[in-house]
Amino acid sequence: MNSNYYRINNYKNLGNQFEEMGELEKALEFYKKAFKFKEASNDIDLLLDMGLLYEELGEEELAKEKFLQILEIDPKEARAYYGLGVLYDERNQYEEALAYYKKAIEFDPDYDRAYFFAANVYDQIGQKEEAIHYYKKVIELVPDDFWAYVNMGSIYEELGENKKALEYMKKSLLIEEEHYIPLFNIGVILKKMRNIEEAKEYYQRSIKSNPEYPYSYLNLAILYKEREEYEKAIEILTKGIYYNRQSAFLYYNRACLYIHLKKFEQVIKDLCLAIKIYPKFIEHIKNDEELEPIKDLEVYKILIHKE
Repeated sequence: MNSNYYRINNYKNLGNQFEEMGELEKALEFYKKAFKFKEASNDIDLLLDMGLLYEELGEEELAKEKFLQILEIDPKEARAYYGLGVLYDERNQYEEALAYYKKAIEFDPDYDRAYFFAANVYDQIGQKEEAIHYYKKVIELVPDDFWAYVNMGSIYEELGENKKALEYMKKSLLIEEEHYIPLFNIGVILKKMRNIEEAKEYYQRSIKSNPEYPYSYLNLAILYKEREEYEKAIEILTKGIYYNRQSAFLYYNRACLYIHLKKFEQVIKDLCLAIKIYPKFIEHIKNDEELEPIKDLEVYKILIHKE
């Protein structure tokens, strides 16, 4: 074997090792060294490694160049079409992204990631039935694809098909038993189905799984608020704030609970904190009828005027 091939393979292996360690610039340096040899000019795997690395580094045009070079060598290389699809997907150029994902599928009918991201594009552009079709294909190819089940469940929930939504979310939990996202989503679905007590249980499980996901606290607190259990709702949001101090909407919603207990000093304090984190809340505060009891207070007027 030509000694250059040994050197090419050595540089490729070093590049792979540095990439696995997260040292992307160093990895690219070794890939470039390998590519300098004329024997590497038609090395599709090397070109693919370089294209994917350029993409990860945000060098979209260089990534595109490598994928196109691959297609000059082999016009049926599905991985290059997929790479191009991802590039256009990230630019929100969905029509072009879909075209490339479908090309990848045409030349590799078992390319599950191409189906997955095509499904995601269809979801983004509102073509829900097409998205479902592609996610089902992903599940057919990869029966334990956690996110395919979660995303399918989310689509069915959007479509108001709550039983199907619940079915797919629960299937995702068979793969990752205590993942906070499907636990949270099941809480949402059960609330829509008026199964309040069970919804509470799933929000609590979601919180236990990931205390730093603020929406679980919010939705759980709202369930108590709707039953006028304001102190319990405040307790939940206070715990949520402890773990999510930069979540402005938790302070805002706690302020709206303190209103019902006539703890106006706490209302103003939480509104100030919410505005400090997210200044655009000021307009919402001005229009929020729930806050009417404090709008004649001088401290409220000062707060609004200051902002």
